[in-house]
Amino acid sequence: MPEITILKRPREEAVITQRMFFKKTARGKVIKVLRERYLRDDISCGIDGCRACDAKAQTVLSRSGDTTHKNFPTGHYILPDTNVFLAQMDLIESNFFTPPIIILQTVMEEVRHRSLPLYSRLKALTTTDERKVWVFYNEFRSETAIVREDGETPNDRNDRGIRKAAEWYNTHLTLAHPPIRGQSNSALPKVVLITDDYANRQKADKDKIPCISVHNYVDGMKNSDQLLDLLSATGSDEVEPTRAVAGRTALYDDYLPMSTLVAGVKAGQLYQGHFNANQYNYLEGTVPVPAFTKPILLVGRENMNRAVQGDVVVVEVFDEREWKAPTDEVIDQEATLKNDDAEDSEEEGDDLMVHEHESKALHAEHTKKAPTEKQPTGRVVGIIKRNWRAYVCHIDSTSLTSSNATSLGLQTVFATPVSRLLPRIRLRTRQAPSLIGNKILVTIDRWDITSRYPEGHFVRTLGKAESKEAEQESLLLEFEVPYRPFGKAILDCLPLEGEQWVVPPKSAASPEWRDRADLRDLIICSIDPPGCQDIDDALHARRLTNGNIEAGVHIADVSHFVHPETAMDNEAAARGSTVYLVDKRIDMLPALLGTNLCSLRPHVERLAFSVIWEMTVDAEIVDVRFTKSVIASKAAFEYGEAQLRKDDPKLNDNLTQSVRLLNSLAQKLKAKRMAAGALNLASPEVKIHLDSSESSDPVDVEQKALHETNSLVEEFMLLANTSVAKKTQESFPQTSVLRRHLPPPPTNFEKLQDILLKRKGLKLDVSSSGALADSLDKCLDPKEPAFNTLVRIMATRCMLSAEYFSSGSVSRDTFGHYGLASPIYTHFTSPIRRYADVLVHRQLAAAIGYTPLHPSLHSKMHVERIMEVVNRRHRMAQMAGRASVEFYVGLALKGRNEREKEVIEDAFVIRTFRNGLGVFVSKLGLEGLVMFKRDTQFDAENYTISVPSSDIGRPDVTISVFDKVTVRIEVEKDKNTQRGRVKMTLVSPVDSRAL
Repeated sequence: MPEITILKRPREEAVITQRMFFKKTARGKVIKVLRERYLRDDISCGIDGCRACDAKAQTVLSRSGDTTHKNFPTGHYILPDTNVFLAQMDLIESNFFTPPIIILQTVMEEVRHRSLPLYSRLKALTTTDERKVWVFYNEFRSETAIVREDGETPNDRNDRGIRKAAEWYNTHLTLAHPPIRGQSNSALPKVVLITDDYANRQKADKDKIPCISVHNYVDGMKNSDQLLDLLSATGSDEVEPTRAVAGRTALYDDYLPMSTLVAGVKAGQLYQGHFNANQYNYLEGTVPVPAFTKPILLVGRENMNRAVQGDVVVVEVFDEREWKAPTDEVIDQEATLKNDDAEDSEEEGDDLMVHEHESKALHAEHTKKAPTEKQPTGRVVGIIKRNWRAYVCHIDSTSLTSSNATSLGLQTVFATPVSRLLPRIRLRTRQAPSLIGNKILVTIDRWDITSRYPEGHFVRTLGKAESKEAEQESLLLEFEVPYRPFGKAILDCLPLEGEQWVVPPKSAASPEWRDRADLRDLIICSIDPPGCQDIDDALHARRLTNGNIEAGVHIADVSHFVHPETAMDNEAAARGSTVYLVDKRIDMLPALLGTNLCSLRPHVERLAFSVIWEMTVDAEIVDVRFTKSVIASKAAFEYGEAQLRKDDPKLNDNLTQSVRLLNSLAQKLKAKRMAAGALNLASPEVKIHLDSSESSDPVDVEQKALHETNSLVEEFMLLANTSVAKKTQESFPQTSVLRRHLPPPPTNFEKLQDILLKRKGLKLDVSSSGALADSLDKCLDPKEPAFNTLVRIMATRCMLSAEYFSSGSVSRDTFGHYGLASPIYTHFTSPIRRYADVLVHRQLAAAIGYTPLHPSLHSKMHVERIMEVVNRRHRMAQMAGRASVEFYVGLALKGRNEREKEVIEDAFVIRTFRNGLGVFVSKLGLEGLVMFKRDTQFDAENYTISVPSSDIGRPDVTISVFDKVTVRIEVEKDKNTQRGRVKMTLVSPVDSRAL
């Protein structure tokens, strides 16, 4: 037996190579973690031609660095600290900011710990080919690795590690550029530490490490005029506050310490939730919390205390005697604050004037309210998580000083976000005159207690307002839709054959055919909206010899091409959903898959995942089976085409019979769903007619036509989703991906119930989905057929949103889908455009024994994280789609305004205000406000408003909710924002232009 020698290393070495830290588990237990790190001396510096590093090592930094900066003429590289990336990422990402960058491992890890979104942006920066960026693993290089000293904070330890690495680099450069005999010694480039931490700079100066603040560094660059605007106000200690902030008295209360907030929420004395701004009144907001049936109302800017839409806030609730009811008046921020000065808006006189105006508007609203309308009222006492990001804005031209209107000097201006839910943002810029009339991106940096407005910085220009390109990009940015092109790593995941890929001939040796059913002979067809290219579902039906019917849904087998933990899978997970705009589509997957290899095109063999039922003629399910398959669709119909084929008595071929058989079963399936209490809700859907297939100019708008075949497809997709949900939940009870729709709180319907009872004498029973469905069926007006659809649209707005979830994360009794009256549900039928469906495909494949389930889908925490992202992306995709339709409706109306003298349409009143009406134009799917400038008589209890008649001597005209009115629709250009907006005025029963 060979002799074994055990070598024990010295304790002092162990201290260097071991890292110890404390970590809190999901259950709140604190554990000590000890990790061994292996130090090396062969980690490359990344500088080209370095003689001290391995000649074979990869390099991305040029030998001389950047020589264009006036402070470093001999060349330099920059080494930013963590806070530079946390505060100045917009600057770092700018195409005008091009010095070679060294990013330390310490910095990468700290950014990841502090902000995952910023970490993702930083990682993307390190992989781009356009920039010279090197990641240096200083924690593993023996000369730069450090250990935390006794009494040293983690932040101080990291700062010391960053200085150590900068010092090492400058020493290392002397080895990289050794003197050459016979030649004069040339000056060496420097590695410059960039930090806005004054104490850190002092220590660096003491150690003779080149260092500089971000502001001073940018100021010395060639294109400093363009870059200085990108500086975040929070990051730099050298950006002067505006006069409006400096030396002013506090307008808001300070936030409570985080420890107090957490303890207060835990004790039930404070309440945590998301802040929602009021789109009609900028002086009001709400925070829904589980403890109350109605959301907590925040009245006045002091009580909203600098909360911005989407922030996670902590609220203190006032005594019940101080509770109030929401406003019934439209209070517009632009109109109320139009004379506010961006630089001096906190001057005492101006502040008192604005405060008095705002207080008067709020006082008028909350004095005469019924006690039953009042709801919990409170104030924001702290922020748990900010939702700040880059916002699409316009420069308010009135905020420019007249003397500086053509100057490129630094001035303070207001940026008005396109969203009515956001406050105006104050920013300092040198480009203000050139930005007028453009859409721009602005990021909020801070909101001090002395400032009425948040302060931010300019990021970039999107283009001219109202240009389709700028509007489209701003829409995608506003709803955070990822629209970057697919990168090389993602495209490398596609089949090497590209468009020439085909299903190989059937053989036992072919992996594509393993355990797949051969369904190529079945009469299968797809039925989709006009122009659909990503066909991810097809159907078939045929009679069996035993008298029953076989029906099948066949879904594109996307999971065959998209494998877990690949670049393409990660990108699809991050995108979450395909986004459909009026004139383009932002794909979740590369087009080769979405519109070609996975699309179930007719007369082409495709891989599919099939759900096949045996049913009785009464649509009772006898059996269901799930199988991977190969299909060859026989036809791809549009809804209208399928309807014509079904209705044509002259056609009796196998394909037509299959469509009729599917339709017959679909009608019976729908009847059963409705009998079980499913809701038949409505949402405004319109079709935009474009000038031509090559043009994206809208010419007209009309309501979408719904055919019987729409319902045919819907019923079978619902049945497939329900059948798959049962199967995956049985197999993976802790991690199956499901979708639920929680019952709405009865309080959500109180307003609609009261309006229906008082205006129409109708009762709305919301005790269950079945009772609500029956009540909605009875909401009829013999004189107005569209009334029922209007009520269904209003009822839909009272609902909660459906959401994806992991089955092990919630109790079993909350799995149900309220709207569909189904005890369990998921999404399986659209994997080309929804990432949740891809996960469901993987789980179903494992449930039938086709492939083992990837380990990540056994982790409940992992699935929960994905569901959180997918839910957010799904909501954003829906909102982006609606905003796109709204923009194109506006363009179509503008065109009609130019062609016709005026555009006049019928509308329904859906809300009354003290100073206006909310109306809905069903033909255009458009909602708008009709405002009155003259005094009116408002009856909040009966939802009516009385306005003076257009005819002199005639009595006042009373208008109430559900009344049918006629409106004049115009698209006017706002003089300040330079954006077109829809303006509505009444034509009848009274001409509101005189009001």
